Amino acid sequence: MFPTVTAGLDGSAESLAAADWAAREALRRELPLRLVHAWEWQPYNYPATDAPLAGADPQRHWAERVPREAEEELRRRHPGLRITTDQIAQQAVPALLAAAEDAELLVLGSRGLSGVAGFLVGSVASSVAAGTKQPVVLVRAGELEEDEHEPDALDRPSTRSPYRDVVLGLDLRRPSDAVIEFAFDAALRRSAVLRVIHSWNLPTYYGYGTAAMGPEFGAELAAEETSELAEALRPWRGKFPSVEVTEQAVIGVAAQHLVEAASDASLVVVGRRNRRAPVGMHIGPVTHAVLHHAAAPVAVVPHD
Repeated sequence: MFPTVTAGLDGSAESLAAADWAAREALRRELPLRLVHAWEWQPYNYPATDAPLAGADPQRHWAERVPREAEEELRRRHPGLRITTDQIAQQAVPALLAAAEDAELLVLGSRGLSGVAGFLVGSVASSVAAGTKQPVVLVRAGELEEDEHEPDALDRPSTRSPYRDVVLGLDLRRPSDAVIEFAFDAALRRSAVLRVIHSWNLPTYYGYGTAAMGPEFGAELAAEETSELAEALRPWRGKFPSVEVTEQAVIGVAAQHLVEAASDASLVVVGRRNRRAPVGMHIGPVTHAVLHHAAAPVAVVPHD
């Protein structure tokens, strides 16, 4: 099968926002969009005006309606985009994991916290994000195309990107080429600035104030972290010379810095190691926190 950008549909507002984001990404990547609706055992709550006719199978009725209406709306919004739809009589997690195998990118919706910018990642989204071998992007309900762009983009010189920054959370202790390349590629496709954030902490013994260590010791460590970050990104700057990169080596909790950066980002990119936890799959504490609290779409890129 040819590569696609694939979006999972369940008829919810968040999945429709994810499908629209996936359509824009498919256009950026010059790929077709595949809409996948896994309809077996879905707990549908039908509005009175939407209930199927008497005698009809309600699940099959909804399984046919959800992708059909989504496809019609996406064709209207994105004329020329190649779209295919699949209705899969299977539970959502195994169906989406199988669909991801043929996809270049899988896009899913996440429920937005009412009144709070962030994600409430459901069991389906978290299970798929933890188990797939392909990158997964999670998009909250209400995410619009204009949210990807700077509010004052039209007032800026033409040399500046109309897109908000792509933010990459980079762990220099375990850097991943797959995660870094995904972020650079995303910034390139958007002509966006790539903001790379590496979080570090002072050694635990630094706070005890030994005579051998003064304030200059912390400054030296900060300079070393900044230098290591620049060195790690040097080959990628050469591979993607047109991408403008800003580097931030910051003290503190990585998830907190990434969540703050997400408030004015078009996309946040984080990694997930391919490993199993004692029970099920594991996405790691930083990625977990970012998925639950970031205001921007979040790309989770698996790596060894």
